[in-house]
Amino acid sequence: MIQQKILPSSPRSFAAATSPTNLLPKRSSSPSRLPKQDEAADSTGDQTSGGTSPRISPKASPNLARWSRARALRSGRGLSLRIKTPSSPVGDITSSIPSDSSDSEEDTAVTPRADGKPIYMVSDGTGWTAEHSVNTALGQFENYLVDRGCPINPQLFSGVGDADRLIEIIKQAAKEGALVLYTLADPSMAESAKQACKLWGVPSTDILGPTIEAIAAHIGVAPSGIPRGAPGRNPLTEDYFKRIEAIEFTIKQDDGALPQNLNRAHIVLVGVSRTGKTPLSIYLAQKGYKVANVPIVMGVDSPKSLFDINQEKIFGLTINPAALQTIRKARAKTLGLKGDMMSNYSDMEHVREELEFAKKIFARNPVWPVIEITGKAIEETAAVIVRIYHDRKKKRFLPHISKRY
Repeated sequence: MIQQKILPSSPRSFAAATSPTNLLPKRSSSPSRLPKQDEAADSTGDQTSGGTSPRISPKASPNLARWSRARALRSGRGLSLRIKTPSSPVGDITSSIPSDSSDSEEDTAVTPRADGKPIYMVSDGTGWTAEHSVNTALGQFENYLVDRGCPINPQLFSGVGDADRLIEIIKQAAKEGALVLYTLADPSMAESAKQACKLWGVPSTDILGPTIEAIAAHIGVAPSGIPRGAPGRNPLTEDYFKRIEAIEFTIKQDDGALPQNLNRAHIVLVGVSRTGKTPLSIYLAQKGYKVANVPIVMGVDSPKSLFDINQEKIFGLTINPAALQTIRKARAKTLGLKGDMMSNYSDMEHVREELEFAKKIFARNPVWPVIEITGKAIEETAAVIVRIYHDRKKKRFLPHISKRY
């Protein structure tokens, strides 16, 4: 039987197990003892294939839905893996090297997936960094994804804290022909992922490693290697409590509520209905900014306190009339609006009048930067606001001074 030693069950023993010679497939002089169920599977494989390399019956159907496959991987079930013997310090997984037989070719061939090319995002923390990086990168392929019917199937595996689970995921990635992108703070885990992907021919990229190495070299301090949220780290920092306070404040100040508290806000957003004020406020609050938003409504005066506070922290939001009408029509259906109520809310003429009314208010307050949100993600709009906010606080020159952004 072909046998192969791969990465250790503990990252601490990684250096002893990942020498170049240990990573290459080796032929053992005597077959290792397998659990009974594996021996039965081997004998069955020998009978059916006529002496060729043993076949491993998959424990999970390749036709499982996306959530089922992800759940199976996260729980450690449904994987075509050889169970390691308890006495072995290093897990033994049968080599996936194909033989010349047609049966082996069937086992190792990657079947094109109906739900798109899989991308595995692996993290030892929450996975936010990996997910955000991948989503940002996928934004460069929007035309391709739309034209081809979104042929990408990203799957996130967070909280991967031990080498055994990491190897299971990478082995499954090899079966599915997936791309593996990982953010692993522990250097030994990151190296384990790199070597395992190399061993099984899985394309991979370390998203976090090069950045950590560059910062470490720049400041001359070694990284801790502890993922964020791990038991060894204290999440109850001053920044944590500031974010909680900002979120609570922002929720209370939504949609023009409590105008007397506008002076306590770091940022105030102003715009007509459905210009994304609330989701943008919550996003900024999660970054620690206290945000209030005030709607502009025709026939209703804005609160006096809006004009009494520091005008440099007020930001106007505007949008293309056609885009706003589309959003409002969808919202009207959700709310069940009909007849005159729907007409007043989503009629193009009414939409244009509201935007023109808001435009006049913005013109009377030239200090307010006006941000065009049409086609922008929340993150993009937030980035513009944060940049202007900090430039104004530090009295720095604005590189892109403009009435509209």
